[in-house]
Amino acid sequence: MARPGPTRARSAATAPGLFERPLAAPLASRLRPRTLDDVVGQEQLLDPGKPLRVAMERGETGSILLWGPPGTGKTTIARLVARHVEGEFVPFSAVTDGVPRIREIVGEAEKRRQLGRRTVLFVDEIHRFNRGQQDALLPHVESGLLTLIGATTENPSFEINGALLSRMRVFVLRPLPREAIERLLTRALADDERGLGGRGYSLATDALTMLAEQADGDARRALTVLEAAALLAETAAGAGAVSVPIARDQVEGALQQRVAVYDKSGEQHYNLISAYHKSLRGSDPQGALYWLARMIEGGEDALYIARRMVRFAAEDVGLADPRALELAIAARDAYQFLGSPEGELALAEAAVYLATAPKSNRIYTAWNAALDAARATPAAPVPMHIRNAPTKLMKELGYGDGYQYAHTAPDASRSQTYLPDEVADRTFYVPGTMGFEKEVEKRLAWWRARGEPDARGDG
Repeated sequence: MARPGPTRARSAATAPGLFERPLAAPLASRLRPRTLDDVVGQEQLLDPGKPLRVAMERGETGSILLWGPPGTGKTTIARLVARHVEGEFVPFSAVTDGVPRIREIVGEAEKRRQLGRRTVLFVDEIHRFNRGQQDALLPHVESGLLTLIGATTENPSFEINGALLSRMRVFVLRPLPREAIERLLTRALADDERGLGGRGYSLATDALTMLAEQADGDARRALTVLEAAALLAETAAGAGAVSVPIARDQVEGALQQRVAVYDKSGEQHYNLISAYHKSLRGSDPQGALYWLARMIEGGEDALYIARRMVRFAAEDVGLADPRALELAIAARDAYQFLGSPEGELALAEAAVYLATAPKSNRIYTAWNAALDAARATPAAPVPMHIRNAPTKLMKELGYGDGYQYAHTAPDASRSQTYLPDEVADRTFYVPGTMGFEKEVEKRLAWWRARGEPDARGDG
């Protein structure tokens, strides 16, 4: 059993339950850490000697950007920074506040500076800043009038302009591990002042483990579910109950549906499609199926995934297995015909086929080499013998002279070239040794032999 809060005898008259207590801030807000040592998780930033902690303890953080998933402590750390630098904490909404509000904040900051006090401007979801807001802040961040602390769940490389980003130190927060969430939940049960302590609550070990896992590294989510589960448990225990055990099924009842961590236009989009591609390329069907499922569950456009699979079949499988491209296109067509969820099975089938197919990027490299050659020799003339000669004048000028029609001149490859002189010695496509490309190499060898007199034995 997880450690319960101190048990106290209660009655309806002397110990109000959750229903009778006056409205208060949510548990997650009440338990917000007041000191650095109260923070659970983020040891890579806040343990003694770590860069952010050292800067905070010296009161010299400068402007910083906190990047991490929801519920990992970004706002908490921002408030602690303001306390350590002895600055006025000023929140700013990138959604509802505009440039006029920035001007007001700047004016207030100048008055504070005259009194020797700093202004810490906190912008939550800073990725929603528009360019006008960023430009208005830039000179005051650069001058040090404002200590800017931004918090974001999105990759700042994509969302914050380079001028502002270059003036901020970026600190990456990680999802809280299960053990950290368990410590936080146990603390909430034991805390008499701000948590649920003193009311007889206890949390079954299996319920504690499940909740810590289901929180997906989000402390706010874990505490919100715990508070809701406590309400269910108190209702079940009845008024006046001295002991209020919180069972696993009550935690399950309080859990909201888990939402896939995915953003169809943000970093997660690129990370997951990259993981999917690399699983296919690495011939791992398990990884391919998992990342495919993550994208589908996250709401990604299935036809986008299908298009990427068609590209993969051409780029990474190529002629090592010509059927791969056929199957990828068939999966796309099947999904268009069936829709979701039935059509998803066709995508899964194609994913396994692509992952287990032999791999070759020789077509991809050959095509790039041909493009480079075409760009380097854009004016190279077509050899006269393979030019079209639809008119008498063109025939008189030598267009088509000497052309050997392959069907009536089987040895045309012996004396006839199909490249201009500028690239006549180039070989763009060289078969690999995987799958069907071994057969392609045999074909090319056969054609080369037909062009060599000694190989044909006819002198």
